[in-house]
Amino acid sequence: MSRIAAKFAALKAERRGALIPFIEAWDPDKDTSMALLRGMPGAGADLIEIGMPFTDPMADGPIIQAAGKRALAAGIKVRDVLAMVQAFRQDDQTTPIVLMGYLNPILSYGPERFCVDAAAAGVDGLIIVDLPTEEADLLLPFSDANALDFIRLVAPTTDDARLPHVLTGSSGFVYYVSITGITGTRTATAQQLEQAIPRIRKVSDLPIAVGFGVRTPEQAANAARIADGAVVASALIDTLAANLDGDGKALPGTVDKVLDQVRTLAAAVRG
Repeated sequence: MSRIAAKFAALKAERRGALIPFIEAWDPDKDTSMALLRGMPGAGADLIEIGMPFTDPMADGPIIQAAGKRALAAGIKVRDVLAMVQAFRQDDQTTPIVLMGYLNPILSYGPERFCVDAAAAGVDGLIIVDLPTEEADLLLPFSDANALDFIRLVAPTTDDARLPHVLTGSSGFVYYVSITGITGTRTATAQQLEQAIPRIRKVSDLPIAVGFGVRTPEQAANAARIADGAVVASALIDTLAANLDGDGKALPGTVDKVLDQVRTLAAAVRG
């Protein structure tokens, strides 16, 4: 059983959903990013998403776009994202890590080599935002061969006819993009989620995590209750960005403020 499957099974036994916070690798620098990653499990993260910075992040709103720009300015490469996970695994062998990013850097790195190196580093799953189902064979054979969960995105616009096709070959969990648009700009209501999630459950037994619009503790609690997990990204990056100095460096206490926010979100999800 993969770490992701084991985590969701344990949470199901506890009768609660997952909190899945997001960080952008090397935002605003390697050390701050690593401190956040190491601190998140203790703050209540059940799984962690790590963003792989890219120059053309078409699905990301301005908050995460800015985070990616800061990370790229710090000099991050794909190999550095994998090195982060490898360093994290020295102290934590249980918290699932999911990489979220775009196809171009993986093609440049080499899809097979990327999956081999990601698995060796301790990555558990991949979310490739701009990889359509029709071109999944660019990556899926290599992720399968290296026991990496291939996590698919489902949108409100994914109709019933296409839904089974989109989820073919998926594993780990289903990422429900709860809004039409870019990250961190709007929020789906509880009523909208209650209408959308059962539609996915009809065609998949995988857990469902809700993202792209979950910002507050109340929203995280609703998403984790209606689905199986809540992904919080822009709200955490917003807090980080608000605690940078004029040169873009983290001020004293920045990491603690973000981790305190994770604790508040975790308390709501557990409540």
